[in-house]
Amino acid sequence: MTRALRTTSWTRWATVLAVTSALALAAAACSESGGESETDAPQTTEERPDEQGDTPSATSAPEGVTLDKSKQTITSALRVDLTRDFATLPLYKGTAGGETAWYVITDVSDAGMAAELGVNHSPKLANARTDCPACVQEVTTDDPILGRAPVEFQGAPDFSPERTLVPSPAPFPAESFTPGAIAGAGYSPFVSVADDEIGGVPVVFNAPIVATGDGPFDVTTHANTHDRTLGIDTEEMTTDLLFVRGFANGVSILYLSFDSSDAFTATLERSTFVPALTDLGFANGGGHADSARASIFTFVNAKTGLEEKPSDRGASQGPGRSQGLTHALSLDIVGRDAAVENPDVLEALRKGADVSNIFDVFPATNERASDRAEYSPAWDLQVGVYSDAAVAAGANGLQTDANTVRSMADEGLVTAPGGLPLGSANVVINCPALGFLDEPPLGPRVPAPGA
Repeated sequence: MTRALRTTSWTRWATVLAVTSALALAAAACSESGGESETDAPQTTEERPDEQGDTPSATSAPEGVTLDKSKQTITSALRVDLTRDFATLPLYKGTAGGETAWYVITDVSDAGMAAELGVNHSPKLANARTDCPACVQEVTTDDPILGRAPVEFQGAPDFSPERTLVPSPAPFPAESFTPGAIAGAGYSPFVSVADDEIGGVPVVFNAPIVATGDGPFDVTTHANTHDRTLGIDTEEMTTDLLFVRGFANGVSILYLSFDSSDAFTATLERSTFVPALTDLGFANGGGHADSARASIFTFVNAKTGLEEKPSDRGASQGPGRSQGLTHALSLDIVGRDAAVENPDVLEALRKGADVSNIFDVFPATNERASDRAEYSPAWDLQVGVYSDAAVAAGANGLQTDANTVRSMADEGLVTAPGGLPLGSANVVINCPALGFLDEPPLGPRVPAPGA
């Protein structure tokens, strides 16, 4: 089997580890809370180049602080590294149009398959094809459980475009942007296996393609890999994917980001632009069992800034922590590639440089079965704008609970752009839940008044 490893040197990993460890120790010394780490101090190991002389992948890099397995919702993830903000997931091999395609599996609509694969259960994904045939690509394989046999996809992303993002002086909206990956004909991250139905309803998997070709793989400028791919190993069949630090039900969570139906959102979130997902059923589908979407929230004019003294686990909800579009665009790393070659970019993201959206619900941990069933990786983005009064009162700080956002909207403190009632922007983003930092998100979900 061909082996393709990251092209960066082992010393780059050592540099990232040294920088982040030093910052974490300093933060811990200054922190009044003195929070405990998930594991002992990060360990270093000797360099172990393989027999072909390639440098080690992230899976053999020195381990940083690791998220406890009990806090992962994608239990198939081999490790979630909180020092460099990546999750190591199983890698699967397929083909698309005669070219090799490499993919991961994060969610499935069937509970039994979810348990067997160690991924999130999302009943709402079964609705993904409703009124939108292009939203689910039917793949050809000999096993009803995706990944157990060779797979032929209908389409794949084109990873060759150069991702560019230039903020305006405001800095939102952006002055210019181009997505770093664009869906090819027939591509959707949501797939079904031909003739694979349970109770007459097709099983739908969330199986985004993260690389194409047979290598070598570009994990620096991402010419043939997803913009959040930090490493790929086709011998061990693993890939290292940069995650996002966000919130659900008032607590800090981690999630992955793969695709968006909107070009700007895809560029900002370092994901693949998949315009077909615009028709995924349906806008404002949060709370509706017949929709494929759940609700997620971001802000235009929230306060900006990175967490001042994050613990060795990285940003959570400390002083200075912020979120949203203006926040992300205000940081000088926003247009640069996320890669091991750019340790300052990874460190900024570890301190909260992403948009850090708010999930309405969370899989596996929500106390109510109805809330767990509401989870979908296909999120219906709602973009909030704080009122002048809210900004003047300093109420545009960090939000961590969708119920609070809906309450603020009911009070007139938050609207959609243009002063409209808060609701769907009809932007779909594919962001699977990965895990949580401390306490599990419990809910409950409280619908908007009159909903």
